Amino acid sequence: MTFILLSEVGPRDGLQSIDRVMPLAAKKAWIKAEADAGVREIEVGSFVPASLLPQMADTADLVAYARTLPGLNVVALVPNAKGAARAVEAGVHGMSIPFSMSETHSLRNVRKDHPQMIAEIRAVAGIAAAAGVHFAVSLSTAFGCTIEGAVSEDQVVRLAEASVAAGAMELSLSDTTGYADPAQVKRLVRKVRAAVGADMLTTLHLHNTRGLGLANALAGLEEGITTLDSSLGGLGGCPYAPGASGNIVTEDLAFMLHAMGYETGIDLDKLMAVRTIVAEALPGEPLYGFTPDAGLPIGLAERAA
Repeated sequence: MTFILLSEVGPRDGLQSIDRVMPLAAKKAWIKAEADAGVREIEVGSFVPASLLPQMADTADLVAYARTLPGLNVVALVPNAKGAARAVEAGVHGMSIPFSMSETHSLRNVRKDHPQMIAEIRAVAGIAAAAGVHFAVSLSTAFGCTIEGAVSEDQVVRLAEASVAAGAMELSLSDTTGYADPAQVKRLVRKVRAAVGADMLTTLHLHNTRGLGLANALAGLEEGITTLDSSLGGLGGCPYAPGASGNIVTEDLAFMLHAMGYETGIDLDKLMAVRTIVAEALPGEPLYGFTPDAGLPIGLAERAA
């Protein structure tokens, strides 16, 4: 049975797009409940200035807490070398930096053009290597940009190669804006893997903005992708990419994988119960997902066996 890693990004990607700040105690309860449900990797926050994203001001505290949970891989996003140094000091197991394939989005998101970002990746790679921390580069807006529109696939491949040359240990393809379709996912995964090696591209970060999130995830699985990012209740989106709402719903993705016979290590009933923690901490905030509304099918375990 093939194991697929679900990487929960809600505490970072989900909460950064919500104006309200979730209390630290609620974040800890969310992270613990997901870990108890069998989720093995959680992106607990990002090391960005609190003045820009106050929702992420307690990330160091969350890293320290999450490190106490057995078997959990604790990761965080960093925008630059300064953030990487803070992440290492906090004790992350892994960190990723967003590298926008759209240069306009890069300038708006992290205020750096492509050559400046390659230099930043090289600096972060040095910090990660010295600390023994896993370092991934997220190739953001790889499938299209709400500012520039279409993004050249050849450009994505070229920047993927440059990221590896600068020291990236792993790459992920990110549909930051929800532009991807299954055929495009298959094509781009193949092109990037052909350029940098299959072992360097294992992860997809997909949004469900236009309802194609699960279809795109399936396309990635068929190309050998083994890690999929998702967010509980579908929370999330990029504050600097207009209209880029809606990560894949963790509950729906976990159900699909379980029904198809993939191994995730996740207890679906326990995962569904985590929604209560988020809903109570963010009253009135919309939570998405078909599976939580419909419930799990009778005989699901037998069908998947």
